[in-house]
Order: sequence, then structure tokens, then C-alpha cells
Amino acid sequence: MSENLKKTASDGHEKMLAVSLSQEQQAKIIEVRKLIGTLSDKESVYCSDASISRYLKSQNWNVKKASQMLKQSLKWRQEYKPEEITWDDVAKEAETGKMYRPNYCAKDGRPVLIMRTNRQSKTLVEEIKHFVYCMENAILNLPPNQEQVIWLVDFHGFSLSSVSFKMTREVSHILQKYYPQRLGLAIMYDAPGIFQPFFSMVKVLLETESYNKIKFVYSNDQNTKKTMEGLFDMDQLEPAFGGNNATEFDMNKYAKRMREEDNKMHSLWTQANSPLSVSHNVPPSDSIRLEVDSDASNEKIIDSSVPKPDQYISVTRGDTNVMA
Repeated sequence: MSENLKKTASDGHEKMLAVSLSQEQQAKIIEVRKLIGTLSDKESVYCSDASISRYLKSQNWNVKKASQMLKQSLKWRQEYKPEEITWDDVAKEAETGKMYRPNYCAKDGRPVLIMRTNRQSKTLVEEIKHFVYCMENAILNLPPNQEQVIWLVDFHGFSLSSVSFKMTREVSHILQKYYPQRLGLAIMYDAPGIFQPFFSMVKVLLETESYNKIKFVYSNDQNTKKTMEGLFDMDQLEPAFGGNNATEFDMNKYAKRMREEDNKMHSLWTQANSPLSVSHNVPPSDSIRLEVDSDASNEKIIDSSVPKPDQYISVTRGDTNVMA
């Protein structure tokens, strides 16, 4: 990969991330590169060492399974072209306010995506496209020391008519298969009892790792405030999640910000197509640094039991376990 392309990547969603790997794990990354073969320039940007590492982790470091999964992701990205989706492509769906990325992050720097369950989408196709756009944008804004995104799901005003099994199935598939290891935490805030039967239905879609990242919290529980305060600056967080920021969401300002972000995305992938870039194959084995880059992988949401308002799930975040 050219030095110019490396610099562009480090300025975008390919920010460098030093990760401690065993020699065996480093060797597995090289094995995956051999199995997936020669890559185009865009594919080289996507297939950073960090990206391959995430696929390997999701498959318990099984080289063959990780390679197959990565090949499927590359095929999906070639056909769906998630990096080419722009704000103007999703603006109508975004106007529903069902999903957006606020201008703050968690305390540890992880980008946040907010989802409002009481908002109606235009169509399934547009909703999926908007979801992919939001994931790509969040990944673009990852800090150097983070690889994952936090979801904040607002259940105020929820009704069963607000949820779609087809949408949940598609999102689960895309997240688990094309964005492995990208979901850091999904906070389900004030989910009502009527949501539990639906959750029981969709839990079969979720892989165990995905389910373990789902945290149900309730505003009437004394531990919820401590949980949210540990994760977020409460002066930035909206009242819907127990925060103090009463500023209303401004769609016009958000649209302007997203168009600026589109330019950042375009610059990254335009550089990937420049004549200076070269195909990326097996890296030197003496020094491997993992890079955070944009992933699009399809994950499913699975689970084993439906949480009650007074029950909490052990959530894995990084190397620490958090009791929600």
C-alpha cells in the first residue's frame, strides 16, 4: 500500500491501532491474506490487519472460516457499495429521525448511534440503506484506540407497530456477517413489557457474542444512572436517556454535518483508486500493526432469554465485564 494511501487511511477510518497479538495470531492474519488472494485497491483499504483480525476473532481464529466470511463481505461490498452511499441517498429516510449519529461520543471515544423505536421508516430498502450509511459513518469517525460503536435505543412511545421482524433480521445479518466485532454495546433504554415477546422471536437470529453486548436498562432502576454516568457525559446525553442536554435535534445542522462527512469518505476511497496505490498482499512478518478501518459485515442478533425489567445482562466491553 502506498505511503499516501496509508496517510489517508490514518486520517479516516483506517487510523492506526497497535494491538498485542501472539505470533500464532499474526501468522493467521498472513494465512488469511494468502487465502483471499490479490486485492483491488479498495479491497486493500478494507482488508487492513485490524479488519482481518476482527474476522478471525468472530470465527474463534479459524482461518478457513474467517477467510470465507471475509470473501463474502468483499463480494457484498462490491455489489452494495456501502462506501458510496451519501447523505442525499438516505436523506428522506433520515428525516424520520429513527436513526442518527449525535455529535458526541462515549467517554472512551466510541461513536454513538441513536435509534428511536417510535419512528416509522419509509421502506425496508431505504431503512437498510440508511442503517448501512450510519454504520459506515460511525466507523469513519472511530478514534485511534477504538474499533467499536455503541447503540442507544430509545423505547419511549414504543408500540408493536414500530418494529419489523424483516428489518431486524436484515440488520442482524448485515451487522454480524459484514461488520464483525463492530458492535461494542447496545443499550436498550426503558424497553416495555410488550417488547419482550418480539425479543423472544428475534433472539434466534443473534449470535451469542452479539447477545452478550445487549444491555437492558430502566430509568426507574437505581443502577441505571450509575451505568449511564459511567459510559457518557450526562451533560451531552439527551433526557430520553437520563441526560441533561435538552437541545432539540436539528435536522438541518445534522444534514450539513453529514455532507461534510461524505467528503471525508469520498476522499478516502478516491485515494484508494489513485494510481499511487498498489494491491496489498502478505505483509512483512517482523512487524504487524493493526489498523482500524471501515468494515461492513453482517451480523445477526442472538440471545437465550428475555430480560425482565428487574433483570440485567452481563455485557462484555473490551476486556472487562459490565453488569447491566
